[in-house]
This record gives sequence, C-alpha cells and structure tokens, in this order.
Amino acid sequence: MSIDWSFIDRPEQLGQLVNLSKEVPCLIFKHSTRCSISTIAQHRLEKDWSFPKEELQPFFIDLIANRAISNTVADFFSVSHESPQVLLIHEGECIYDASHLDIQIDELQECLTRLNV
Repeated sequence: MSIDWSFIDRPEQLGQLVNLSKEVPCLIFKHSTRCSISTIAQHRLEKDWSFPKEELQPFFIDLIANRAISNTVADFFSVSHESPQVLLIHEGECIYDASHLDIQIDELQECLTRLNV
C-alpha cells in the first residue's frame, strides 16, 4: 500500500491536523530534500506502509520549502526540530517522535496498538 501524503504548506493546516487527530491519529513526516538520510527514511516509510487512512493519516512537510511551518510544529508539540523526523499526533498531542534511521514502521505500529487503533 502506498502512502497518500497530505502536504502541509500553510500554517492553518496545523490546526486542521490537530482537530483531525481527535478522530484518527496523524503522522507528520518532516523531510529534507537535501538530505540522503531523509530520503532513506522516506523510502523506508513508503516501502513498509500498511496503514489505511482510517487508522493513520499521513502528512508531509518539505523542510526546505516550509522551514517556518516545521519550526511551528516543533514549538507547538514541544519537540526538538530534527530532520528527517516523524511525529505521531493523537488527541492533539505528540505521543511519539523519532528521527533519522530510528524512524521505523514497527515502532509506529506498536504505538497504534497501544492506542487500540
């Protein structure tokens, strides 16, 4: 199953994502198009993705084009900015984050299992 990314490129989309996370967990992937490790992390996510949108909504931030939004995300969820980075948002809060090669589908699945999703 491929990832049907929703791209975040406007600040108001963050509020929409927070509201959506009260219905379904949301994943934010912060990607640097200039970083080979970020490209590896993206390919690993896309290769192993098996989540229907009813279980996990995927969002994508291009850090090069949208650095200010990425900084807003880091501040809003009180996480350090990393690249690449995933944040799992549930009920309006970041419940899990990972960066670089620590980004793993099985870790995301474990978090969702704990949420009974």
